[in-house]
Amino acid sequence: MRPIDELHARACVAFTEKVTGVPAERWHDPTPCGEWDVHDLVDHLVAEDRWTPHLLRGETLDQVGDRYDHGVLGDDPVTSAEQAGVHARAAVAEPGAIGGSVHSSMGRLPAEEYVGQLFADHVIHGWDLARATGQDDAIDPELLDALVTWFADREDGYREAGVIGPPVEVGADADEQTRLLAAFGRDASWTPDTR
Repeated sequence: MRPIDELHARACVAFTEKVTGVPAERWHDPTPCGEWDVHDLVDHLVAEDRWTPHLLRGETLDQVGDRYDHGVLGDDPVTSAEQAGVHARAAVAEPGAIGGSVHSSMGRLPAEEYVGQLFADHVIHGWDLARATGQDDAIDPELLDALVTWFADREDGYREAGVIGPPVEVGADADEQTRLLAAFGRDASWTPDTR
């Protein structure tokens, strides 16, 4: 498996590409994340990207405050996503950035684990976004394989923490992407019409 900083960078770029591909009329379409429409989902990831430099610099949640809680996309969601992604990738790439620890809502975490969580979020929400907006939703095979490996030891903890929903049942012949999505509580056959 590639180093987590490289996987994070690739996942961020892939997500941003999906954001640039959102048709203008689909920003309020539903997504596989039932509580979020397309705009909300992108807003969530952009806020996450904006948090990244602060947390990797060692700031606490109180120091960052609520500045990224809602509505970070502004009038130009694509530019907001591109800029936030650039800053997040740069923060992760800083020498020593993933060698320490970060403050999180779950207490102190190794920075490498935090970056792994960001990697997972960008891959899975990238699929959500692609599926919701009619784009190619095939996950990059290398990112897919890496996430399958990374998530295997974390699935139960994610579910216990309420971060993901119940697993979706899939057939024995399901491909790797379908099985991964199911582990994250997603039905790979979801469409806006089946919500």
